[in-house]
Amino acid sequence: MPPRFPRLVRALALLAIFAGLTSAPAATPARPNIVVLLADDAGWGDYGFSGNGQVATPNIDRIARGGASLDHFYVQPVCAPTRAEFLTGRWHARGGVRGVSTGMERLNLDERTIADAFKAAGYATGAFGKWHNGTQWPYHPRARGFDDYLGHTSGHWGEYFDAPLDDNGRMVRTTGYIVDVCTDRALQFITKNKDQPFLCYVPFTTPHSPWTVPDADWQRFKNKTLTQRATIPDQENDDHTRCALAMIENQDWNVGRILARLDELKLADNTIVFYFSDNGPNSFRWNGGLKNRKGSTDEGGVRSVGYLRWPAKIAAGQRIPQITGAIDLLPTLTALAGIPRVGAAPLDGRDLSPLLLGKKTDWPDRLIFNSWNGNLSVRSQTHRLDAAGKLFDMVADPGQQRDIAADQPAIAKQLTEAAATWRKDVFGAPPAEPDTKNAKGKKKTNAGGSILPADDRPYTVGYAAFPATFLPARDGVPHGTVRRSSSAPNSSYFVNWTSLADKLTWDVAVATTGDYEVVIDYTCPEPDAGSTIELAFHGAKLAGKVAPGWNPPLYTNQDTLPRPAGESKMKPFRPLALGTMRLEKGRGLLTLRALEIPGASVMDVRQITLTLKK
Repeated sequence: MPPRFPRLVRALALLAIFAGLTSAPAATPARPNIVVLLADDAGWGDYGFSGNGQVATPNIDRIARGGASLDHFYVQPVCAPTRAEFLTGRWHARGGVRGVSTGMERLNLDERTIADAFKAAGYATGAFGKWHNGTQWPYHPRARGFDDYLGHTSGHWGEYFDAPLDDNGRMVRTTGYIVDVCTDRALQFITKNKDQPFLCYVPFTTPHSPWTVPDADWQRFKNKTLTQRATIPDQENDDHTRCALAMIENQDWNVGRILARLDELKLADNTIVFYFSDNGPNSFRWNGGLKNRKGSTDEGGVRSVGYLRWPAKIAAGQRIPQITGAIDLLPTLTALAGIPRVGAAPLDGRDLSPLLLGKKTDWPDRLIFNSWNGNLSVRSQTHRLDAAGKLFDMVADPGQQRDIAADQPAIAKQLTEAAATWRKDVFGAPPAEPDTKNAKGKKKTNAGGSILPADDRPYTVGYAAFPATFLPARDGVPHGTVRRSSSAPNSSYFVNWTSLADKLTWDVAVATTGDYEVVIDYTCPEPDAGSTIELAFHGAKLAGKVAPGWNPPLYTNQDTLPRPAGESKMKPFRPLALGTMRLEKGRGLLTLRALEIPGASVMDVRQITLTLKK
């Protein structure tokens, strides 16, 4: 061999060693994306995977079949408490959420959310749909860890077609069915952030009433013969069942669009998808023989499906028999993603990742507590103690037919004592909240079903980070002859304003002294136009005229079925620019009254918007 070849071999060897020393280390596996899908008022029995043969939910079922079904997954009996537990991993009342309206749905400002944790870890975060844990900054989703938001912050929304929605603090009129519109925005968010980890939260608005669904979905169900009936058949309204299932099928189509987008972008393998509902069904319909419905602390009011898929890590076809709940999602999803939670408050939920990943682990017995409107029930792995103190063997008697408290007194005593301890621990004192000192004025009426007195936290106004503050009628108090457009506050407006003695008030805390543009969303019959109105706060006053007249008819395109009596029929409201008003920092009553009424009424009011000027 010529002399140059040994030198060449040695040179190549040295180059190989050098390359080995300087090459990049093996790539760290990418953190998983997170997609959380939340139904509103769907029951455990509303899905094909649960055994419902009257509805087709192939896409939602595919999440369960492609990963794990949490077969005994529990939520709270109503919307806002469940959402608070998902967001924080803590019992809802610890965070101040003790109702569904009149301010009691707001999550305390010292609570840290799942979005806070993922945002701190570098994730893009977005929420698209129903929020229901606070409207004004800093209760708004944009202040709770979400970078992008489109939806409605109220617990109930009266417009499902061409709805006005909150787009990052700006009200916009959208086009189309509300679930489709919010899913469109979620798809845009996923596509925009395909090259970085993201948390995409899609809290659907359906099948919550009003009974409104696209006609193509309704046509499949309007004449459908129901073959699976409610646990107590004479409590079922067949058309309500048909419409709820049509709404579920529309929702399933939207879930399919999200799953397809993950496939198209080649993100599905490393994306955790979780699907659940916020409470039991909103009508009596087939629910696998479970007792009761939404609003109840019985099994039928609090058991939800819980489906989780992560193809890269979690084996398909798993059934998790342990009792679990929405309260476990924050510790579980952060653990699966390998990120720390934020905040120091102790969690009440458990990390379910050992169960999902098939790890051998000791899993101590636990209790899950369900509370609403003064009622409290306790679920163990095998038993439920209901709100009346009756004990049921949930393995032998999942429909809660036979009280066995007398037969198993030791278990009844144990769960009764646990309930008393929990109630004292969680509801023992009203929540502390910033900006509540020097409170003045009438406390808000509690229409939220809480076991505590009305919420005394003010509505926050005037943050430079989020200049526009919405003060809907839901958050105000009518006085005199003024009343709400319906008994349900959430999507109501003020009507019957006819007297100079009438007024509307909002208990607010202004965070920043400054000039605020005032806009009122109103309607007014043309002959009644011209009333002089005045808005006052701590001595500052702003007056103006209600003009022009604007009296549109109620919408006729919103309802598939007649709207329930407690829900407002909606109409388009017009903005009345009242002018600019100087507001001083502090708490007090923002009061709207009439100084002159030339006609029969002043106006109907849906909302006041206060925008802090730069």
